[in-house]
Amino acid sequence: MSGNLVSTSSPHIKTEETVRSVMVDVLIALFPVAVVSVAIFGYHALVTMIISIIVAMVTEAACKRKFDLFGDGSAAVTGLLLAMTLPPALPWWVIASGSFFAIAIGKMAFGGTGNNIFNPALVGRALLVASWGGILADKWYFPQPFEFGVDITGTTAATPLMGETEAMGVTLEQLFIGNMAGSMGETSALALLVGSIWLFYKKQIDWRIPGSFILIVFLMGALLGGGMYHDHLTTGLFHVLAGGVMLGALFMATDMVTSPVTPLGKIIFGVGCGFLTMAIRLYGTLPEGVFFAILIMNGLVPLIDHFTVPRKFGEVKSNA
Repeated sequence: MSGNLVSTSSPHIKTEETVRSVMVDVLIALFPVAVVSVAIFGYHALVTMIISIIVAMVTEAACKRKFDLFGDGSAAVTGLLLAMTLPPALPWWVIASGSFFAIAIGKMAFGGTGNNIFNPALVGRALLVASWGGILADKWYFPQPFEFGVDITGTTAATPLMGETEAMGVTLEQLFIGNMAGSMGETSALALLVGSIWLFYKKQIDWRIPGSFILIVFLMGALLGGGMYHDHLTTGLFHVLAGGVMLGALFMATDMVTSPVTPLGKIIFGVGCGFLTMAIRLYGTLPEGVFFAILIMNGLVPLIDHFTVPRKFGEVKSNA
């Protein structure tokens, strides 16, 4: 016998997609925001992305004991996503530490690809905030387009979410295009939307998680934000465009491994992410709550799936 027969339980669904092909699609979708971040913040953004991606791939290869840096591509995606959550021009060792934590603790400690409970990039980000939050807070820079070769040290600025004064200092157009201080992947909502079109086209994500996430942020911002940004409507839009909502809703919360699998579960997950994000923003001590909200909801995914899984075909209730 050849030994090629594989017996598995039904249903049997065949697909030409692999983990690598999915990860390549995500990398393609992140390309626009990566380009925009480099254009806005200069070579510092490029260096941050390179360090984060390389350390992530090396860490995964070392943990697997395989000399295959790219592997299935998931480590490269984690490294790039982590870089998108960071301000430009961080010390190299901070970037490397976050990338190492993301893979070693956020992913490989749970058994590798497909077994992690939490989004690995957000685990790395959370550990950096807990360990060197002061360094991250001091490294927000006001963008200086196309300043390659120019040192931007000393051009620090507050992000729009740090207070009402800072929020009023930027327009909705700036928030949409990205000409403001912030993390590299948070500044341009336009670039994120352009990249996400590819994921929607490839059917790697659907509307349920990002749609419900963004809708709840808008509604809570408009209804509970006190109209701090001109009026209630623009305050809702401000909360959608500022900070990490677009990045989180389109690229973080939609992670296949750490999000629900049922249609209703996806909506519940998105609503929970949006609610917790705004609860932290409006009533917490932190100016931003997107990443912590997603991590909290990641932990609830098994429970959400349990209560939203469809009834099996032909199942009947017991009379006992």
